[in-house]
Amino acid sequence: MTNSAVAADRDAGEQTAFAVIMAVSFCHLLNDTMQSLIPALYPMIKEDYALDFTQIGFLGLVFQVTASLLQPLIGIYTDKRPLPYSLSVGMGFTLIGLATLAFAHSYWMLLVGGAVMGLGSAVFHPEASRVARLASGGRHGLAQSLFQVGGNFGSAVGPLLAAFIVLPRGQGSVAWFSLAALLGMGILFQVGNWYSRHRAANRTRTSATPAVSLPRKTVITAIAVLALLVFSKYLYMSSLSSFYTFYMMDRFAVSVQDAQILLFVFLGAVAIGTVAGGPVVDWFGTKFVIWLSILGALPFTLTLPYADYTWTVILTFIIGVILASAFSAIVVFAQELVPGRVGMIAGLFFGFAFGIGGIGAAVLGIVADQTSVEFVFQVCSYLPLLGLLTIFLPDIGKGRRAKAA
Repeated sequence: MTNSAVAADRDAGEQTAFAVIMAVSFCHLLNDTMQSLIPALYPMIKEDYALDFTQIGFLGLVFQVTASLLQPLIGIYTDKRPLPYSLSVGMGFTLIGLATLAFAHSYWMLLVGGAVMGLGSAVFHPEASRVARLASGGRHGLAQSLFQVGGNFGSAVGPLLAAFIVLPRGQGSVAWFSLAALLGMGILFQVGNWYSRHRAANRTRTSATPAVSLPRKTVITAIAVLALLVFSKYLYMSSLSSFYTFYMMDRFAVSVQDAQILLFVFLGAVAIGTVAGGPVVDWFGTKFVIWLSILGALPFTLTLPYADYTWTVILTFIIGVILASAFSAIVVFAQELVPGRVGMIAGLFFGFAFGIGGIGAAVLGIVADQTSVEFVFQVCSYLPLLGLLTIFLPDIGKGRRAKAA
């Protein structure tokens, strides 16, 4: 084979891998767009069903805890027995959950719809994260951030679509998003075909990247620290994603539609930060990004509860950008700590993040009922202080900059 032919094959392989990453990222966008309709619907269903903040929080709890409990179990199972076509099945559960939410006529049916959508998320995330890593060509930070940014954009678009489609047309219009689920199922079926071929072609191939070998106690301590960092990030993010619209309406008297647009601005900032964080992770390393993205947000979170309207919008944008890169860095760091357990780690941390979001929404809803939404934001502003725990992480996860030096 000539050199030009070899180069052509290599380029084709890289393009195929990139196409796979973008496919799972796009399906992550579809998945999280549909799932973000749940918090985006909160203002409407709160009025229609005469719910209090505690019931709103419990709806978030059911959806997110369902996902959080099942994701690590599914990840552990698929580490031993990969299921390439489970991605399409997971999107199918999301489709069923959407239909249930669209035609629900009681609070209990809303809970059922949320639980089924949580199941869809639990099936989708571990295997999709594995596919992104397999297709990364060694650039794990970039692949994880591209995969993650799809979900971030979906979370950002959901409230915007709710503001302009669901709120004017009512709960039944949620059913139209079933078309997105059908599209996702088709794309993920093709991804499953690639996944099956990749497994067959690389069944006996060993990784060129040496595995990190650390004492068991060090690994357990590091995983516990990473879990606490996820706790700080996602509890704070839960306060914004679940109650930011109510905060803006109560404090600055904005309309429901304007509050949804402001939520879109914040979630859009999260998407921007995520896609920018991937190259930073690969170049500077995961530990550096974890330091920067969690502790670096502290001055802005402490200022937010006391800012005026304009500065509130600006600060939430900055906070979203800074915090966004943390999760991809944490997942990649954990996967380096526990090599060969990609599905388990992805399921554990995605599941833990969902669980913290759900429990946080429920607990913060109770606190908001007893005090105020403004008090919730004041208390949560101190959460990034937990970023100081990064000092206890082992000195691994160095980026390309350190290797080049």
